[in-house]
Amino acid sequence: MKNTILPKHKAITIFLIFAFGYYISNVLRAITATISPKLLLEFNLSASELGLLGGGYFLGFALVQIPLGYLLDNKGPKKIVSIFLFIATLGIIAFSLSSNFTTLLISRILIGVGVGACLMGPLTAYRVWFKDEVQQRTNSWMLMTGAVGLLSSSLPVQLLLPVIGWRFIFVILALLTLLCIILTIIFIPSWNLRETRGGLEHKGSLKEIWQNKFFKSLVPIGFFSFGGLYAIQTLWAAPWMVRVSGYTPKESANGLFMIYMSLLLSFLCWGYIVPRISKNITDAIRLLKLGAPLNLIILFFIIYLGSKAGAFQLSIFVVSCIFLSLAQPAVGLAFPLYNVGKALTSFNLLVFIGAFFMQWMIGIIIDFTIYIGFSEIAGFKAGFSFVLFTSFFSYIYFFIKNFNKK
Repeated sequence: MKNTILPKHKAITIFLIFAFGYYISNVLRAITATISPKLLLEFNLSASELGLLGGGYFLGFALVQIPLGYLLDNKGPKKIVSIFLFIATLGIIAFSLSSNFTTLLISRILIGVGVGACLMGPLTAYRVWFKDEVQQRTNSWMLMTGAVGLLSSSLPVQLLLPVIGWRFIFVILALLTLLCIILTIIFIPSWNLRETRGGLEHKGSLKEIWQNKFFKSLVPIGFFSFGGLYAIQTLWAAPWMVRVSGYTPKESANGLFMIYMSLLLSFLCWGYIVPRISKNITDAIRLLKLGAPLNLIILFFIIYLGSKAGAFQLSIFVVSCIFLSLAQPAVGLAFPLYNVGKALTSFNLLVFIGAFFMQWMIGIIIDFTIYIGFSEIAGFKAGFSFVLFTSFFSYIYFFIKNFNKK
């Protein structure tokens, strides 16, 4: 079964359009961190409610991953990404019109459902239309585009808030999403089902995915390590800077800008470096075993420093997590083309259920720690410690399962 490699000019066009969609999805993913002071004030939210609201995006995202895998493998990215982005548009508009916590949460879940195809759709397309040796690079540059979205959700949104308000910002995001739908329909090629299956009627199955030893070794990392990273990166970094480090909301937005800029630059460099050092699954496993502990060490020191840890230390943490990005394209390469969509979305299911769980759990731990008489700072340290311990044992499990693979 051979990939249908597209000409370079067509590949660049496809990448840019998909990257635009992924950019929007990341603005939507992280924007709650920047507007959280406004939401807390306007809707009188608790820490656990804020965590649930932020996690609603990830819950919606996770809910569609398994059916999304089948849809992508059978219908292709053009049709599926367009339809899902339309659902996201409805969610964005509903969020902008929300008047209470319940409608905010439902809208947030709908947004998560809608942008659920914004990374898996492109990665499925790249696996079929791009050469194997550029898979890691395109993955890194997609993540870099996502970092631009995270960056845009920080200081730029903070500067726009007093001018146009958070509701009109969401109206602008809805219009950008509609533009992305139009570009996708016009420029993304249609899916050739016969080519992706090599002329065979093999549809693949989820059983093949979940019984794969390499995939199973990544399950805890997908759930706890990725989930914890996303929980901190897209929500709890900002409250940490305000509640623990003593930043003002504007200083927190500047801190988020620094964090996301660091992430952007790291993915840009990683996109150039990783094709030279990771060309197959064996290389990815070796680098994960060597590099994954780095983020655990950094997180330990953030917790230890407490109020002395701010944007600089959090930036180092998110950059140190870059080795985790090797996992997703490695999962795609581990399966034949007819199973790529199901494999990628199965892994994404783990990641985003984990993100929902970890984001909400940190909020619950903070509230509970305060309830039993400890300080808010102690609550944040306890919440981040939960991420540290679960990620540590996830790494140990991965290391043991892949001990003989070098």
